[in-house]
Amino acid sequence: MITLFPCLNDNYGFLLVEPESGLCATIDTPDGAEIAKELDRRGLTLTHIFNTHHHPDHVDGNLFLKEKYGAIIVGPKADEKRIPGIDVALSEGEVFKFGAYDVQLIHTPGHTLGHCAYYVPDEKSVFVGDTMFTMGCGRLFEGTAAQMFDSMAKLAALPADTKVYCAHEYTLSNAAFALTVEPDNQDLRAAVEAAKALRAKGLPTVPTTIAQELRTNPFMRAETAEKLGEIRAAKDRF
Repeated sequence: MITLFPCLNDNYGFLLVEPESGLCATIDTPDGAEIAKELDRRGLTLTHIFNTHHHPDHVDGNLFLKEKYGAIIVGPKADEKRIPGIDVALSEGEVFKFGAYDVQLIHTPGHTLGHCAYYVPDEKSVFVGDTMFTMGCGRLFEGTAAQMFDSMAKLAALPADTKVYCAHEYTLSNAAFALTVEPDNQDLRAAVEAAKALRAKGLPTVPTTIAQELRTNPFMRAETAEKLGEIRAAKDRF
């Protein structure tokens, strides 16, 4: 079971519950107090924290939640020195047990060098942090366009019906830019209208799916790393 709720200005919080064991994880910790409030609302006890990368709006609640619940903090080995309170550091492709669920860490550098995603096949879901957004991708703060291109390829290789949980509600601004890249993409135009309708009702545009992003996301659709880099540079100026 996956619960999504808003945090901070435009982050999303996610709770992942494995029903057989009752284990409960938060993916990243944008706002420890808000996450604790959501747990209380739902009568849940936090057992794990899965961190995607070290940026403050993804780890600021780590120590508060670890102290409050005794949660185990899981994160990428490539970023372990920058993840507060980390207990378990995993490398590319490693699979760990979360109750009855297998969870696979996918190393997705680009936004940061240590960034990772968490793929949960039993939920047909992947938590991508700031690597991919609906119709967009994260800024290349530490990594290169080539790294982001490879990271997108790893995500693109997941089953097409995989739900993609990205960490921010950036969809409308991403959509406006994507239309400048592919103005004649009818799938993109339809996705933009659907996103506008959701936001007009105050509803999230997350999750998307791998299939949807392959049809509409200019960064997923870039044929080379060089092209992705050009598109990312244009987005930075947009």
